Amino acid sequence: MTGDINRGGRDMRAIAQGLFTDETPPRLIGGKDRQTGRIVFPCPSTMTHEPVALSREGTLWSYTVQRFRPKSPPYAGPEAFAPWVVAYVELPGEVIVEARLDDVAFEDVMVGMPVLFQPGLLDFSDPASALVPAFVPVRVSAELVA
Repeated sequence: MTGDINRGGRDMRAIAQGLFTDETPPRLIGGKDRQTGRIVFPCPSTMTHEPVALSREGTLWSYTVQRFRPKSPPYAGPEAFAPWVVAYVELPGEVIVEARLDDVAFEDVMVGMPVLFQPGLLDFSDPASALVPAFVPVRVSAELVA
């Protein structure tokens, strides 16, 4: 579990190490508390948690639209800001994660919609940009496969 992803024969880097599995397709890496079994995301870098690959499929639990550029640091995205959907995705039986929701118009976002993990570019205008945790609606991901 490294966090680097191969897309179309090209290695892509995650915005931070330890976020994604290196399998195809990738999954998020959560942390399972060794005492309680509780799963969190991201995986803490302590001996109290062991890394676990999380489910790729989930349900949109809640969301908001990020309409202003966050403060830098820690924001490392492009200077030219475009709003995005901040999604809270329930991975059944595991955890609720915060990630971006891509490939959907704001007015089409609905709590309860099924989504699929698909890392997204931090900067859409730069194909070599780092990858961030992101989900897409299941209908969109099915179209990408076809």
